[in-house]
Amino acid sequence: MTTRTKRLLLPFFLLLSIFSFGQDEFDFESDFEFDSEPPITFNSTRVISGHSVEVLPEKTFEMRIEHRFGDIAGYNGGVQTMFGFDNVSDMRIALEYGVTKNLMLGFGRCKGTGVPYRSLLDGFVKYRFLEQVKDSMPISLTLVGGASFTYQKASSDISNVNHFPKSIHRFAYYSQLNLARRFGKFMSLSLMPTLVHRNYVADADINTLFTLGGAMRLKLSKKFFFLTEYYHCFNGSTFRQQGYQNSLGVAIEWSTFGHNFTINFTNSKGLGETQFIPYTYEKWLDGQFRMGFCVSRQF
Repeated sequence: MTTRTKRLLLPFFLLLSIFSFGQDEFDFESDFEFDSEPPITFNSTRVISGHSVEVLPEKTFEMRIEHRFGDIAGYNGGVQTMFGFDNVSDMRIALEYGVTKNLMLGFGRCKGTGVPYRSLLDGFVKYRFLEQVKDSMPISLTLVGGASFTYQKASSDISNVNHFPKSIHRFAYYSQLNLARRFGKFMSLSLMPTLVHRNYVADADINTLFTLGGAMRLKLSKKFFFLTEYYHCFNGSTFRQQGYQNSLGVAIEWSTFGHNFTINFTNSKGLGETQFIPYTYEKWLDGQFRMGFCVSRQF
């Protein structure tokens, strides 16, 4: 079997495995009703690229596998790359844990996109301050803080961002306040003001970025949900004028007890806030978007 054939069959086998794992495990009609206390706002601790307001249950482990392919269309897509399946822009594997009812933490490793980083380790802590309760608390609120570290070989070109004159330049950080509300039985909305700080950037860039994210979940049926997510960066007009784009993604999600599976389409190549927020260059209208997936399993 050729490498190309294996890549084409990978999404099919992932779908098949997820569907077979959870066929009889979950009563969707009861669990996703709005009358539950508290109502479920998002099905997973992530939306598409970024965090959701949710945290893992206490003493629960979760394994996550995330994957992004290449451009579906545009200059680097089309039939020659089987609409991006021949290329892997990024992938991440992570283990996360619910320490208490409202506190979770996680660690992961990304391949990295190479623009500018590869070989990334990441970690985060997430705490839920408020949880939506019918007739008493209108919103859910969490705080997330995380960091990434790249251990790729430093470039010998001192003009490159990945030159890394000092070890501290390999670090980047983010903090996020995530506010969300469930509206009735079919829709959830979230706002995610986020700060990203990188210790080492190019001359035309700035170290600290403020971005405002927004996300929506729509219930399509008992088993399927539609997701959309957008992050808008705010910066001065004299900075970041070299083709940087804002991250936009849409997805279809399927959930069972213990499993969550998402197929997404986004213009962002990277995974993790320190990648997809500051380093998205691709444009949807130019066909520079890609398919990705996320598989998570709770233990």
